[in-house]
Amino acid sequence: MNRVCIPDYEYKERIQKAAQLVKERGLDLMIVSGTESDYANTRYFSGFWPLFERCGVAISANGDAALMVGPESKIFAADFAKIDKIFVLKEFRESADPAYPELIPDHFSDVFKAIGVTGENLKIGLGSYIDCTLPIYEGLKNDFPKAEIVQCADIMVTLRKIKSINELACIREGFRIVELATDEVIRKLRPGVTELQMVGVAQSVIYENGAEYEGLPMYVFSEKSTSHAISRSSYREIKKGDIVQLNLSAKIDGYSPAIGLPVSMGKLVGEKKRIVDFCLDCHNWTTDQIKAGKMASDVAKGFYKLFEDAGMTKNFVYGPCHGTGMIEVEAPWMETSSDYILEPNMTFQVDTFVSGDGFGVRWEKGIAVTENGCESMTDYLKGIVEVDA
Repeated sequence: MNRVCIPDYEYKERIQKAAQLVKERGLDLMIVSGTESDYANTRYFSGFWPLFERCGVAISANGDAALMVGPESKIFAADFAKIDKIFVLKEFRESADPAYPELIPDHFSDVFKAIGVTGENLKIGLGSYIDCTLPIYEGLKNDFPKAEIVQCADIMVTLRKIKSINELACIREGFRIVELATDEVIRKLRPGVTELQMVGVAQSVIYENGAEYEGLPMYVFSEKSTSHAISRSSYREIKKGDIVQLNLSAKIDGYSPAIGLPVSMGKLVGEKKRIVDFCLDCHNWTTDQIKAGKMASDVAKGFYKLFEDAGMTKNFVYGPCHGTGMIEVEAPWMETSSDYILEPNMTFQVDTFVSGDGFGVRWEKGIAVTENGCESMTDYLKGIVEVDA
């Protein structure tokens, strides 16, 4: 099967680039950790996506790497991983916390020795500090009590913020599939169906068309539930006159783009129309601002000013964009405090959410920064969709 994916050689290149940054920071090695729900940093180097258990990747300053998995994942990892050196550590066990009394596990000292890192007075960088569990941290301290353990999440942002040709291809393929799913959900939307039924329709389409999984927990919200910036679909029946919020996604080799838009069950009028129109105006304004060389905070400040000028600061929830790639939301965010310059092939979700009185709306799509503007990676968001209900 000829599918869109990240080639093996790119994983090796990523490890070497990481090693150079590790060396420049004066670190002996860097460790990244991942889970089933947030696998991005570990999968970025290894191609491995854990299930139940955690996993980790250790990368030395000399360019060698090892994958660390829990007690049940060694064979699983060997079949999928792009890294040959695989170690089983109890620190990466599942949350049920089994004892595994018969297991003779590996230790961090075994991992480090295998990638050429020896000695006691090491400087260890945590490339995904938020995902580093207490057992992992304590395991490092127990094996290397004299080590200095520091945060180095900025290394991962540096590596992942600029997308390669292959990464962009995965994202575009995801959008192709999401468009098909969105078409089918809108076609089947009618009063009486539940939010979860419509999620099921979207899931069927993405798998039939080549996705490996949902890029995010897909949702279809209706009326009051649309006020949730983050939530889950329910058994609520969709009714005539409801505003329905779609956010659908498809994962391609780990890359997870999404499309979000409001759908009206009947003619959109009154306050709902005012909020939806304002949200779309802000969304289109944001897209027009993005280009290489621009300060991210300037876009965010201009975005917030739209709310100020419209007397709608109470309707503001968050800034105009967040990074996207291995997971649907990744660093960097675009906020009024963001002190970085936009660069070609950075990818963002232009994620425009406006909170109304008892409801909310979101327009969302993916873009890639270019020298003169940005490439919209989907043309789906053309305007308000009204279903004849």
